[in-house]
Amino acid sequence: MPDSELTILIEAARAREDGASDRLLEATYRELQSIARRQFRREGVGHTLQPTALVNEAWMRLGRSHLDFESRAHFFSAATQAMRRILVDHARRNRAQKRGEGVQRQTFTEVGSLDTTLSVLEVDDALSALKEHDEGLAEIVQLRFFAGLTIDEVAELRGQSPATVKRHWTYARAWLFERMGMGE
Repeated sequence: MPDSELTILIEAARAREDGASDRLLEATYRELQSIARRQFRREGVGHTLQPTALVNEAWMRLGRSHLDFESRAHFFSAATQAMRRILVDHARRNRAQKRGEGVQRQTFTEVGSLDTTLSVLEVDDALSALKEHDEGLAEIVQLRFFAGLTIDEVAELRGQSPATVKRHWTYARAWLFERMGMGE
């Protein structure tokens, strides 16, 4: 769907027009499913959540915010953040139930030659600290790591050049590695 049509749907949902939120979900469902599937490629086999359930739960959480989105980028950023919170909450519940046994781990992608496996909780803690340091960098990490978007997709959503996003992504990864004690 072209950005202009999606922007119109977002504005209609924000204005609480009848049926606008349903049309917005219908228009974005495939893209939300794609984001969820990319996230689950990193999850371990036997994960008790499924991409469809993740999308549905994220949509319910977005609905609680009354769909007050300013743009396509704001909408997908909020959707990605909702998915991240759901996965983090799920991991925390599992850790509490199992006392740390079998906590799902995932690879922090695109880290050059460094193949590091982290739990979603470790990444979430570091990402929260990054958000305190620089909210824009945290959003880029969230979109790249949790949503699985490409540099070009993040650049389009943020209205920045791919070179700028790539530079910020590189800095954010280094910052996170340093924060998590994995710096070289």
